[in-house]
Amino acid sequence: MNEHEAWPDARLLGAVAEGDRRALEIIYARHAPWLVLRLTRRCADATLVDEAVQDTFVAVWRTAAAWNGKGEVAAWIWGIGIRRLLDHLRKRPLVVLPAYEQVVVSAEEQVLLGIEYGDLGGALGKLSPELRAVVQATVLDGLTTREAGKLLGIPTGTVKTRMMRAKAMLREGLA
Repeated sequence: MNEHEAWPDARLLGAVAEGDRRALEIIYARHAPWLVLRLTRRCADATLVDEAVQDTFVAVWRTAAAWNGKGEVAAWIWGIGIRRLLDHLRKRPLVVLPAYEQVVVSAEEQVLLGIEYGDLGGALGKLSPELRAVVQATVLDGLTTREAGKLLGIPTGTVKTRMMRAKAMLREGLA
């Protein structure tokens, strides 16, 4: 076992920021599988999901030093991943097909695009990284509070408390 494999994500990300390729390989091995699963829930096009995942880890490599150390590395990676998927969805050419061949963009894809650019996106952007990570995990990913706690490395009760605070702030921001 390589000594890096025992390192927590935050330490690995610091090593990535210093150009350590082995640290990036470990971050990828830890996080790519769940990222693929969650992005696949948002988009049925496996090619787009694969491109978004690859772009995510290129961005992790290039911007690791930009991570502010607040919140979980997994939540930071998820934020990059969903934005990369949205970028790919926006770039998808609009092709007019005969009615029997038309592909309909899923309701989830439409909602995600609306979140990125609508009033909700602005309100979400004003949340602290900790609150935003809980909202992303529970609302956008559809995880239970227990699953979100495990992903974010916090107790279930903390997930619930942060979600209550986030809801209150979102209501205030959208009023």
